[in-house]
Amino acid sequence: MKVLKYITPILALTMTVNSINAEVKGVDRANLDETVSPGTDFYDYACGGWMKNNPLPPQYSRFGTFDQLSENSREQVKSLVQHLSETNQPKGSIGQKVKDLYEMGMDSVRLNNEGASALQADIEKIQNMKREDLIEIVSWLHNGIASPFFSTGVMADLKNADINIMYVSQISGGLGDRDYYLENDDHTTNIRNEYVKYIEKIFTLSGFKKKDAQKAAKNVLKIETALAKVSMTREESRNYAIQYNIRTIDQLKADYPNIDWTAYFTGIGLPSLDQVCLMQPKFLAEVNTLVKSLKDREIKDYLLYEYISSASSYLSDDFVQANFDMFSRTMAGKKEMQPRWKRALSVPNGALGEAVGQLYVEKYFPAESKERMLKLVNNLKKALAEHIAGLTWMSDQTKVNALVKLNSFTVKIGYPDKWKDYSSVTVDPTKTYWDNLKGVSYFLAQDNYQRWNKPVDRDEWGMTPQTVNAYYNPTTNEICFPAAILQPPYFDINNDDASNYGAIGVVIGHEMTHGFDDQGRNFDQNGNMLDWWTEEDANKFNALADKLAAQFDEIVVADTVHANGRFTLGENIADQGGLRVAYTAFKKTEQGKGNQAIDGFTPDQRFYLAYANVWAANITKEDILLRTKTDPHSLGRYRVNASLRNIDTFFNAFGIKEGDKMFRPAAERVIIW
Repeated sequence: MKVLKYITPILALTMTVNSINAEVKGVDRANLDETVSPGTDFYDYACGGWMKNNPLPPQYSRFGTFDQLSENSREQVKSLVQHLSETNQPKGSIGQKVKDLYEMGMDSVRLNNEGASALQADIEKIQNMKREDLIEIVSWLHNGIASPFFSTGVMADLKNADINIMYVSQISGGLGDRDYYLENDDHTTNIRNEYVKYIEKIFTLSGFKKKDAQKAAKNVLKIETALAKVSMTREESRNYAIQYNIRTIDQLKADYPNIDWTAYFTGIGLPSLDQVCLMQPKFLAEVNTLVKSLKDREIKDYLLYEYISSASSYLSDDFVQANFDMFSRTMAGKKEMQPRWKRALSVPNGALGEAVGQLYVEKYFPAESKERMLKLVNNLKKALAEHIAGLTWMSDQTKVNALVKLNSFTVKIGYPDKWKDYSSVTVDPTKTYWDNLKGVSYFLAQDNYQRWNKPVDRDEWGMTPQTVNAYYNPTTNEICFPAAILQPPYFDINNDDASNYGAIGVVIGHEMTHGFDDQGRNFDQNGNMLDWWTEEDANKFNALADKLAAQFDEIVVADTVHANGRFTLGENIADQGGLRVAYTAFKKTEQGKGNQAIDGFTPDQRFYLAYANVWAANITKEDILLRTKTDPHSLGRYRVNASLRNIDTFFNAFGIKEGDKMFRPAAERVIIW
C-alpha cells in the first residue's frame, strides 16, 4: 500500500547513493584480501576480507557496509519507539500514534486471529461494483491504497519549478518492471509462474474458491501484460523531455473518453483541477481501451488483486509469508523473513517518518557533525567549480551557466528546519491494523494531492533524518544529507581526511554531479527544465556519455546477462564525478598535500580504499538479476572497478600498469566532469 510504497514523482526524480565503512585512522586490513592484486580486481582486493568475514545473513538478498549502518539506524529508532511504549503517551500525541502503530504490528496473535476479516468489507465493495462505478473505485484506491491502471501525483512543474502540478503516469505492475512480463528466458518465466501462484494464494486466503482464484490470476496477468507492452522502457523513462505533455482536462476527456475524469479527480479531492502533465500518452491510450473492452469479471479481479496484494504485508502470517515468498525469496533470493520487530518498526518509521525523525535527531545527531559537513560541502563545491572551469570539451558560455547552477545549490544537512504536521492523523488501536494503515495512507496521499496549484515548498525534505542515504533533486536544485548517514562508522569528525573524503566526500561529490548528469543537466539553477547548453557542447557531452554507457554495457553481471549502461548512466556519471571532485578537494588538505603513510598505505591509497569499502557487500544471484532490471545504480562491484578504470590517479596510487586487468588505456578512458 502507499503508506510505504507510494512514491510521488518528486522522489522518482531524486538520485540516491548508499553508504560506507570507514575506520577512525588508517586502513582495516581485515577488510582486504591481499591474495588478490589491486591491479587484477580492485574490488576483491579492497573488499574481499570484509565479504569473507560478513557472510550474507539469510534475511538479506544483499548485505554490505551500507546495510550495517542501516541496521544501526534501525536499532536507534527501535530504542526510541520502545521508550514510547514504556511511558504514558497522551491520546492524539505523536508518541501515541507511533507507539500504537508499532504495537499493533507486533501483535501477531491478534493479526492471526483476524486473518482476512479486515479486508472483507472492501472486497465486497469491489465485488458489488457496477461498471459505471469503476473510476470511483479507482480513485478510492488511489487515495493511498494502490495504483490500478495508472498513477497520479503532484510535484513541481518541470518547466516552472515554483508551482506544483498534477502528473499522470504509467505503472509498472506487480512485478515491478515491464520485462518480467515480456521476456521468456527460464529465469523470467519462472518468476511469472510463481507470480501466478502468489495471486492464487492471496485470493484463496481472502476467502475465494480455488477455481475463482485461478481465474483471477489469469485475468491479472493478462491485464498487466497488456499494460507492459505499451510501457516506456527503463531507458526511455530517463528522458524527462518526452514525458512532459501538458493536457487540459477537456483534452483528456476527448482523447481518453472511457475514463470518467470528472469522477476521478473529484474522488481524489481535486474537482477543480484544470490540467495535468501526461507522462506516457501511449500507455494511457491502452488503459482507455482496456476499461471499455475488458469484461466486468476481469476488471474486478484486477482491482481485487491490487487491493489484496497491497494489504498482504500487514495481515496474518500466511499472507505475509506469501508476499515474502514471491517478492523476497523468488525475486531477490532472500532465505528468511526479517524478524517481526523490524517489519513492525518500518511502518511508523515510514508513515510517520518526520515525527520519528524529530525524536531521532534530538538524541543522535550532534551539532558539530552539521558544521563539519558544511565545510566539506563548501570544499567540494570549490573543487567541482575548478573541474568545470578546466573542461576542455565545454565552451566558456556553457561553463558560465554550469557555474551559476553550481553556486545556486541548496544544501540540506541533518534534518529539516520545519517538521511535517501529523495532527490530522488518527491511530485507533480498537480498529484493525489494516484500517489504521488505510487511514494513514489516505493522509499521505491527500498531503500530496492537496499541494496541487500551490507554490513548491523548497524547505521540504524528500527523506527522513533517520534514512541512511542522500539525494539530489533537480526541480529544487538541492543536495540533501540526512542525519543517519553522518555518523560513525560512515562519517566521523575524528577520521583522517583520506577516509572522510574517500567516503562522505565522494557522496557529496556524487550528489553534486547529479546536477550535471544526463538527466540533471537538463535543469537550470532554478530547477526548471531548460536547455542552457550550446548545441556543440551538448553533442560533446552526449558523445562522452555514450562511451561511458558502452563501457558498462560490456559488463556481464551473471550468466549471459549484461549490465545496462544506458539505464545506469546517471549514477555512473555521478560516481565518476564524485570520485574525481572529492579527490581534488582532498588534495587541498594538509594530509592530501603530503605523502605520510598510515598502516603502510599512502593518503591516495587510503582515499581509494575508503571509496571501495562503500560498496563492500555480498549479494544473491537473484538480486543481481533483479537489480540489473530495476535499479538505476550499477552493482557495487562495478561502481568500484568500472568507475576507477577511468581515473589516472587511481592507477598511479596502486602502480597499475598496462597488462593488468584493471588497466584501461588512456585513449579509452572517459572523463566527463
